[in-house]
Amino acid sequence: MNHLPDSPDVFARFGLSAAPGTEEFWAEAGAPASVPTADGGWSTLFLWRGSAARVGFESWSEPVPLTRFGDTDCWFAQVPMPARLRVTYQFLVHDADDADDADDSTSGTDGTGGRDFTAYADPLNPHGAGGDRSIAATPDAPAQPYWPVVGADDVLPLPGTRLRWASERLGGRRTVRVHPAGGGGPVVLLLDGDDWLHLHPAMAAFDAAVADGAMPPVTLVFLPAKDREAEFTCRPELWEAVRDELLPLVAESGVVADVDRLVVAGQSLGGLSALYAAMEFPGLVSRVACQSPSFWWTPGVMDLADPLGGPAGGVVAERLRAGAGLSGLKVAFDVGEHETRMLPHCELVEGLAERAGATVRVSRSASGHDRAGWRHALLRDVAWALA
Repeated sequence: MNHLPDSPDVFARFGLSAAPGTEEFWAEAGAPASVPTADGGWSTLFLWRGSAARVGFESWSEPVPLTRFGDTDCWFAQVPMPARLRVTYQFLVHDADDADDADDSTSGTDGTGGRDFTAYADPLNPHGAGGDRSIAATPDAPAQPYWPVVGADDVLPLPGTRLRWASERLGGRRTVRVHPAGGGGPVVLLLDGDDWLHLHPAMAAFDAAVADGAMPPVTLVFLPAKDREAEFTCRPELWEAVRDELLPLVAESGVVADVDRLVVAGQSLGGLSALYAAMEFPGLVSRVACQSPSFWWTPGVMDLADPLGGPAGGVVAERLRAGAGLSGLKVAFDVGEHETRMLPHCELVEGLAERAGATVRVSRSASGHDRAGWRHALLRDVAWALA
């Protein structure tokens, strides 16, 4: 994966001319850089200044050990990447007690033996996703208009309307944020709302899309999950609580909110839950935007060694084959083109949903199972659902 560690040519091909490890080198170093490879993909250079570390990726690859350049403080890896990839990553740095044992990683093995790490965002990359993550993209990855560049140390602004929801059906309390983009309109319920508040700037992105005319004004409702597996796995309690408790709260909040034109947007298990809601609560949900939905899910599958190895389409496909109707539903499906094991599950449900009467939109994002790759689909598909 790496060229000889003592050859400066490894950096020159990425546009770095100064001697590795010098102050001049670090002054010209930046976010991960990519050069094309003969197979149509990319070789991407990741740089870390300090001690032994690995670069960890969200769902796309196993962690890659960094190689030290000579006796400098420069650690690097050239990572082969496929065409069209946007991925969240972080540096996993050996804790101090283990640093001496793992000081030399030039052999190509990380030598961790299961030791502990601390995760850090890339200080050279302005594209952050929370305090300990960054986002890299190959040069051919499609742009993500409307999403601002947010550094790892930036604190995202929060919506001004905050609802304290004490749910009788779900139990416990949770804080739900509400934001009227463009003055408010149809409600867009964002499952895993805390991720869209604190890791990815959805409020700013929707504001920009509305201002540009890419979608109508909407009212964003950021719904946090307390227990994703319990709440998102085809159980009615969540959607009964949304219908009978949460949406009335939103309607009474003083924010312009059209709860009769509800769009539910969810990812992974949240995408599964969004389509389940449309199937089981058609009077509530008639528009869905789901990215990388977990259509492999069936009861008990989480206890298996290979949850994705079960029947294609899981319980959703089973219900659609049994005659569940989706007439009047608009549903946008998106899945990462690098999620090879997810594709059979999603492709089957996409076809069954259309045959069940839904108006369907299908797309593939330049990503793996990663919120960084779902961002553009979220905006585009919500706009389509409301068109």
